Amino acid sequence: MNETTQPALSAMTLRQKIGQMIHCGFHGYEAGEDIARLIRERHIGGVILFARNVRDVRQVAALNANLQRIALEAGLSPLTIAIDQEGGMVARLTEGVALMPGNMAIAAGGEAQAAYDAARVTGDELRALGVNLNYAPVLDVNVNLNNPVIGVRSYGESPELVAGYGVQAVRGLQEAAVSATAKHFPGHGDTDVDSHLDLPTIAHGRERIYGVELVPFRRAIEAGIDAIMSSHIYFPAFEAEKLPVTLSRSVLTGLLREELGFDGVIMTDCMEMKAIADHYGTVAAAVMAVEAGADCVLISHRHDLQEGAIEAIAAAVEAGRISEARIDESVTRLLAMKRKRGVTAESVTTAASEAFRRVGSREHRDIAQRISEAGVTLVKAEADALPLRRERTLVVSVLASAVSEVDESVDLPVTLGQAIAALGVPVEERTVALDRVGDEAEELVRSAAGFAQVVVGTYNASFRPDQSALIRSMLEAGVQPVVVALRNPYDISAFPEVPAYVAAYESRPLALQSAAKVLAGQIEAKGRTPVTISAAYPVGSGRNKP
Repeated sequence: MNETTQPALSAMTLRQKIGQMIHCGFHGYEAGEDIARLIRERHIGGVILFARNVRDVRQVAALNANLQRIALEAGLSPLTIAIDQEGGMVARLTEGVALMPGNMAIAAGGEAQAAYDAARVTGDELRALGVNLNYAPVLDVNVNLNNPVIGVRSYGESPELVAGYGVQAVRGLQEAAVSATAKHFPGHGDTDVDSHLDLPTIAHGRERIYGVELVPFRRAIEAGIDAIMSSHIYFPAFEAEKLPVTLSRSVLTGLLREELGFDGVIMTDCMEMKAIADHYGTVAAAVMAVEAGADCVLISHRHDLQEGAIEAIAAAVEAGRISEARIDESVTRLLAMKRKRGVTAESVTTAASEAFRRVGSREHRDIAQRISEAGVTLVKAEADALPLRRERTLVVSVLASAVSEVDESVDLPVTLGQAIAALGVPVEERTVALDRVGDEAEELVRSAAGFAQVVVGTYNASFRPDQSALIRSMLEAGVQPVVVALRNPYDISAFPEVPAYVAAYESRPLALQSAAKVLAGQIEAKGRTPVTISAAYPVGSGRNKP
């Protein structure tokens, strides 16, 4: 045990130590009584913020300062305040900050330095707002085009590329004094089931997993990453019983700790996800996770489950099922992570006005714009299909929607049509909800016939037959739509005959503006796909000019 940790640890009661191992989510823009009681009476070590806790950046900074005040007044270590700020489509802070592109958009730009720059800016802004742990980067290798939950959250399909970009992101965050968290160990990239909804299985043998899934995590460990998040996935190559990684001692302790030599903090993914809750129960599984080797148990929503988990872990220690020495190991790591990133009583109570003024600054937004524009990928463009002419143009935009619980909700203030119109192209736009495309398809095809140009923004059309049917119906009617994929880049596989196809990788306003500039010929398309779309469009596909 580290001597510098021992005095603080020795002064803590068992309940205080167990509390440090629990990170909780809560509802509201202020620190309500439930979360305040969890801090004061249950001694929790950290909180996680979601969009439900975010109104604007000043409110977030005030909320975090108040949470820290509650902890310090209770005589506790400063809180770990965490967030999922991956960039792109998975971000809790979207307004008032320099929201960076997501991983696949960054990798499409072809410069690993961009991953560092994006993470450094994100880290600087998070720390200025009082956040000291980011549940990023995603280090999953997206080798399965049917993956419903990772997709563009991954840097791509190459283990070495993911590792290279991931290490840069780790450096950027941690040099900004924000702990990075590699997820979802040992890899969520080759599943076709969302662990928010059920328990996936990855049945590959050890050799394949070492050669693909584990490569980025090993590199992150070598780079000194602070934390790794376990996946709720069953890997039979490493676990004889049908247990998800989060509950597997063979994986968390045997593989991650002993074999790979990771001595940082092992975080669980949320224990209320159905892969855990439906099969084991959140409270019982919290005890199992600690037995397996997890240092920090994340429970994002229900107050009763948060309190229940604390009580269950305490009861397990008191009954001798878990040793207090095992608890001490985890608390030592958690306290060490805070010290490493300067999370001290002084740092969380000192107003950083200069740092706050840089949140969402022009300098930061310029970095985001540069990265975004570099990643837009012109996958296909037949002669004369692009750039768009300044003629009457119909833009059909399939609206972004939460495709997984990790998205929370998607409420975007800018549409593709608005972004194109801002560049001087006369646009009439039809927006259509994701679940209404089939109902409105006939009218959309009929309308399209009357326009000189048609642009369609698809959203995961490779998963949505109604969108694919819409594009094919337009082609059959003699309409030649330019298609922009506004999330996963695989959509063209369902309608390869379209005359032009652009992968934007996301539907955030900056991505729409960057894609619109490519469509209008204002910037050169420099991106290359970091994944294989199809045999016709292998990894690295992309054209420089329309």
